[in-house]
Amino acid sequence: MKRICILILLFIFCNSLFAQLGLNVGLKAGLNYSNLTNSTGINADRFTGYLIGGFIAPKPKKFLGFRSEFILSRQGYNYRTNTDSGDVTLDYILLPQLITFNFSKRMQLQIGGQAAFLLNTGVDSTGNGSSGSLFNYLNQFDYGFVAGGEIVPLGGFFIGARTNISISSLSKKGTRPNYIPDSKARNNVIQAYVGWRF
Repeated sequence: MKRICILILLFIFCNSLFAQLGLNVGLKAGLNYSNLTNSTGINADRFTGYLIGGFIAPKPKKFLGFRSEFILSRQGYNYRTNTDSGDVTLDYILLPQLITFNFSKRMQLQIGGQAAFLLNTGVDSTGNGSSGSLFNYLNQFDYGFVAGGEIVPLGGFFIGARTNISISSLSKKGTRPNYIPDSKARNNVIQAYVGWRF
């Protein structure tokens, strides 16, 4: 009970501080629909994951603004090869840095860049199974572009969608299991989410 009271007081303090500074803080959660582009050698299909995170941004008083986010994102791909099938999960920390276009208090478009750090990965396979740690075959840093938009239908509640297009390679060069694509493959993610702006 004491911990809950401390967390509530800390939240109230931080919310008050950000309000004094003219900043918005928000929380968001939703679904990822991810896939790979340029995935030669495997038949990669869409994978459904989740996202949860938050952001900080100036209050949208002007047409042009900015926003920084911190997101935990589970993405990946389903695959089929000649010998097995299954799915590969990829857990990233995403750090989008966005320019925002505020058409009103109810509508915002976003575009920017994103860095991502691979935290965890795994494979669920019906065939050969895992061949050691997947970190041996995958790049642990990713980067790319993001674009999307949000609407605010009521109070601080918002609904949004975004696409994340990676321009860095998912996998390293060299030999790898048959469920890891070659180094030309890129992450491609569509996100749909809801959240609350405080």
